[in-house]
Amino acid sequence: MDMSPALLLLLTLGFCCPGIYAQSPDIKVRSPRDITQLQVGQKLELECRTDKPTGAFWIHQDKSGTLHFIAFISSVSRVSFEGNQKTSTRFEAWKEGMSYHLVVKSFTPQDQGKYFCMVTINQKLYFSPGQHAFLPATTVVAPTTCGPTSKHGTTEDPNLQTPDPERRMQEDLDFFCHIFIWVPLAGACLLLLIALVTTIVLCQQTRRRRCRCKR
Repeated sequence: MDMSPALLLLLTLGFCCPGIYAQSPDIKVRSPRDITQLQVGQKLELECRTDKPTGAFWIHQDKSGTLHFIAFISSVSRVSFEGNQKTSTRFEAWKEGMSYHLVVKSFTPQDQGKYFCMVTINQKLYFSPGQHAFLPATTVVAPTTCGPTSKHGTTEDPNLQTPDPERRMQEDLDFFCHIFIWVPLAGACLLLLIALVTTIVLCQQTRRRRCRCKR
């Protein structure tokens, strides 16, 4: 039975766009009690536990709000760090049962920020709560002055506002969602569309040969 190109296209889109209404996984992250009072050179270990064996990503959000990929741990315990490397000089990662571990070997100021565990199920991303990891705040003594300073001639711009880190984090997470969902989805749709066009061309050629044979 012949099928119209429009019907074939609808079937193609249906196969390449599966449903994403799966049950949300239970993600729990465990960290040491002194995670907000770390010391330089200290070893930091984080644990992400989920109820679905799908593999997990570890992501770091620095103090400026920028997201950095750290590692991916597959469901069969294969680990890939940044640059598709199997090892890292700064981090360690492994899988133990349903738990995914991340270790910062020697904590530095650039390692400060939030750490997230992320899993993907049916092309939908699920993030754990962010784990804050910071060094102790240092107090700076203001220099003493001999006399009062005059503020004449100085104005403050009311339009100057500090960036909202939560808003910046949401924008970065949305960007990650678009990458992980739409890039593989668009590639799959393109491949199936090429197969659809090839099938239509072959069907047209077969019909022409049949018509010639009848004559």
